[in-house]
Amino acid sequence: MGEPFLKWPGGKRWLVHQHASLLPLHYRRYFEPFLGGGAVFFHLTPQCAVLSDTNQELVNAYQCLKKHAKVIEKRLASLQHKHGETLYYRTRATRPTDAIEQAVRFLYLNRTCFNGIYRVNLKGEFNVPIGTKDRVAYPEGYLQEIATCLRRASILIADFEETIDKAAAGDFVFVDPPYTVMHNNNNFVKYNANLFSWTDQIRLASAVKRAARRGAALMISNADHRSVRELYRNFGVHHRVDRTSILAADMLHRRRTTELLITNYRIE
Repeated sequence: MGEPFLKWPGGKRWLVHQHASLLPLHYRRYFEPFLGGGAVFFHLTPQCAVLSDTNQELVNAYQCLKKHAKVIEKRLASLQHKHGETLYYRTRATRPTDAIEQAVRFLYLNRTCFNGIYRVNLKGEFNVPIGTKDRVAYPEGYLQEIATCLRRASILIADFEETIDKAAAGDFVFVDPPYTVMHNNNNFVKYNANLFSWTDQIRLASAVKRAARRGAALMISNADHRSVRELYRNFGVHHRVDRTSILAADMLHRRRTTELLITNYRIE
């Protein structure tokens, strides 16, 4: 399948492009408890998967694409001809009650907002300004290919612990939480601390280790920070990998950085 259909902060396109050799070749079921853009899922295209996230709008978009890709494709194509600042802010202010219309709104905003950022205010209102990209519609048939992949997956709104606890011997779990660390001045990390606390990181590490004891293979992607390395000190093999930070608005301020990948299986 290749590329995911969403732009998503913290997405793992860089991982599958640069470090796919670290992913396992053989497994029974695939689990992804922090779904986001699903780059690893769409790279692997597993025959059986469990995908989950706590973001209800995100999960609804996946669920609707799984069943109604043709309808969504047509709706986005119609919005392509009307797209502009007026439509963007009018759409951003709407609150559709129909699940398909919610998915169309979510995808339209994701395609056209600034840097593909997903951010809501304290009232739960999406508040990202319009971006420079004006491509609303996807290539013809692309979303139907996405739907074919998704039909092999269960897609759930669930806490990560609930999903990881379902993994058993022979399964592969890709774990990509928001990057929250102790005492870090990175703005992205500080923002995500509101969503995913250090207590959540500790709870996650416990769930990961329980799954490993049951025989599951796991890859954890996390911040390359001493507090994270210490949390997984006696677990798996730690790989420090390079990537380019894309959080800055312009290319001049984007920089090389490292992230931590932890695997508990033999690399083939």
